[in-house]
Amino acid sequence: MKSKIILALAALALAAAANAADKLTVAATAVPHAEILEFVKPALAKQGVELEVKVFTDYVQPNVQVAEKRLDANFFQHKPYLAEFNKGKGANLQPVVAVHVEPFGAYSSKHKALADVPAGGTVAIPNDPSNAGRALLLLDRAGVIKLKSTDNILATPRDIADNPKKLKFREIEAATLPRILPQVDLALINTNYALEAKLNPVKNALAIEDARSPYANWLVARADNKDTPALRKLAAALNSAEVKKFIETKYGGAVVPAF
Repeated sequence: MKSKIILALAALALAAAANAADKLTVAATAVPHAEILEFVKPALAKQGVELEVKVFTDYVQPNVQVAEKRLDANFFQHKPYLAEFNKGKGANLQPVVAVHVEPFGAYSSKHKALADVPAGGTVAIPNDPSNAGRALLLLDRAGVIKLKSTDNILATPRDIADNPKKLKFREIEAATLPRILPQVDLALINTNYALEAKLNPVKNALAIEDARSPYANWLVARADNKDTPALRKLAAALNSAEVKKFIETKYGGAVVPAF
């Protein structure tokens, strides 16, 4: 009898461990990342994976909490941002699968074209290195400024070689950029924050990246869990034909599948 009880308890322990392994808690910014994760929830549930989505409004805590093993994974960032985080924090977070590109855009509530931005005007860009560089590269391609090198994805305003209009650059926390748009002549805004502010990059941006942008957004996890069965199922779901159709239908070009 005693051996049977021990075996039963062991079986329960194994079942509990299996259930725990089949639950994923994933950090995401609200639009479009959390929306895409919510879309795949039912399909994952049929595969035995319970997905919990935790919405964040910043770009720092989702990585910190995954690195500290408080969360299993996150979905909000491109590889240059991830590389900069890993380097700055001594972390080793791992890209799992690319899902979509959010074409980065330049917006204005004061001007209808880049040519209308006045001499001495103020341009707001994100204050994190990877997205600041991305913003400046877009302005370089649009002919607004000239960078010393277009190979430098971490360019800063100090790397501007030619600024014909003598534009003034302000580096602002990325989530704040839509709110300060009326205060500046031009703001370079990440698409997730633009969409939350009801700005459509296809319709409202004065300059926009095309679908060849190298800044795909990735599902990210740790080296110790990125190959677990549950995360492999999530990765497959995020690269499914159903998700591709969902992205194309829901976002109308403001978000582009990267698979």
